[in-house]
Amino acid sequence: MTAEHMMKIFKKVVIYFVLIGFAIVLMFPFYWMLTGSVKSYNEIIANPVIWFPKVFHWGNYKEALEIAPFDLFFKNTVFVSLMNSLITLFTTILAAYAFAVLEFRGKKIIFSLMLATLMIPGQLLFLTNYKTVTVDLGLADNLWALIVPYTASAFYIYLLRQFFMAVPKELYDAAKVDGCGDWKYLWTIMVPNSKNALVTIFLFNWIASWNAYLWPLMVTNKEEKRVLSVALKYFSNDAGTDYQLLMVAGTIVVLPLLLIYIIARKYILEGVAGGGVKG
Repeated sequence: MTAEHMMKIFKKVVIYFVLIGFAIVLMFPFYWMLTGSVKSYNEIIANPVIWFPKVFHWGNYKEALEIAPFDLFFKNTVFVSLMNSLITLFTTILAAYAFAVLEFRGKKIIFSLMLATLMIPGQLLFLTNYKTVTVDLGLADNLWALIVPYTASAFYIYLLRQFFMAVPKELYDAAKVDGCGDWKYLWTIMVPNSKNALVTIFLFNWIASWNAYLWPLMVTNKEEKRVLSVALKYFSNDAGTDYQLLMVAGTIVVLPLLLIYIIARKYILEGVAGGGVKG
């Protein structure tokens, strides 16, 4: 074995060692949360630290559900995230197709103006959106108030446009010659060829909707209309210093997102990477 080969092996070992170290540091809070949710109060505050529960206290979950209706909050969050993601995906597909394939007057100007909106902090629109949703549309304390303002995204339109532009223009011309309309061409050719991007957009929007806090806090006041992010804030006041119950609440909020990422990480990585190099 040559010195050069030994050096390559050594570099790989160092890289893997560093990556594993970072992974442990990043995953430790999740491990502490998951194990803490099934510990007793005394185990959580014990000194020295108890790294793994001696007995699994599954009753912590039942106790947390008795204090707050997390099952209802979970259903509300799933409904808002699902509707938000589906509607946004639909509007994104239509807009991206128009900017990538169709030709119309002012196309470049409109696209540039749309991209310019990415420079505007979302918080600046809260007051305008609040008046529109609560006063004009009468959706105060309604789950649709969490959906309506976020049914389109300039960033997702830009991302999907890059994928659509990677499809050869000759394919569109050939489809037109064969009598294929734009609507049929979109759903039979463009959408299937952009599966990774569509899954990525759906998941990113789902995560953003799931984690949203400030806007849901502003437009929903009734307990039965709360989503998990807002419910977690109120629950922290109700649970007080019962840290094991706070760990339960955190697990209910975070675990679904972790599972979604583990299942769909391949599509996310391919979608983001493809959007950066195509177009």
